[in-house]
Amino acid sequence: MSGAAFSLTGRRALVTGANTGIGRALALGLASHGADLVLHHLGDADGAAEVRREIAAMGRDAAVMEADFAEAGAAGDLADKAVARHGPLDILIANAAIEQRRPWEDVTPAHVEAHVTANFASLLALTRRLVPAMAERGWGRVVAIGSVLATRPRAETVVYAALKAAQLTAIRAIGREVAHRGVTMNVISPGAIETERTAERYADPAFRQAVTAKIPVGRTGRPEDCVGPVIMLCSDAGGYITGADIPVDGGWTIGDAPGALPEAAS
Repeated sequence: MSGAAFSLTGRRALVTGANTGIGRALALGLASHGADLVLHHLGDADGAAEVRREIAAMGRDAAVMEADFAEAGAAGDLADKAVARHGPLDILIANAAIEQRRPWEDVTPAHVEAHVTANFASLLALTRRLVPAMAERGWGRVVAIGSVLATRPRAETVVYAALKAAQLTAIRAIGREVAHRGVTMNVISPGAIETERTAERYADPAFRQAVTAKIPVGRTGRPEDCVGPVIMLCSDAGGYITGADIPVDGGWTIGDAPGALPEAAS
């Protein structure tokens, strides 16, 4: 297979949560393969602007838009405005999410509602607004960012983990309906990825050792580790893959590393 099969030249992608972490890495990776971008963020205009500058340095176009997906209707409005201002979107990377950890006994209706709105209803809204047009044009890609917690859940993340599992079900259900029209829909599920948000936890040597000891490849992940699978899924090279859940976790979901410490934090 030639490198041209991985080209995204002429495609435009919306990446949610593109200002930092995995979203930032994916936005830059898509641009490096020729895509133009719409970069979503919440409350980090400087971070999004820096990603935009890096994309411009590659010779690609990028626009920045802000929305709070915890507000009902915000995700759908963002999709509509993005198309109206910047033209058709060929690729959706659904990355933005909230994760509020607490003991499962302390889960409240408000806690559940916030996660459902930001992490699940937003995905449905984005796909409802964008996927039909992709299908009409005969080409489209949706990649949702899942989590190892969907298959290795912990009680303190019960709502977040459950909705990541629900996300996969939704992607598969919708993907089944549009695959014959050239639209693929998949999930990648990162494991222990070091980002700005998790930096404080990984600064604790005991925490880092406990996590690393459980991962078969022997190290924690980086946002850049997520780029390769997403480029493949978003390009013509991945056109025969839909409804998949690809773990990007150093082997964690196939079992703890030999000799792993019990009950290591995730």
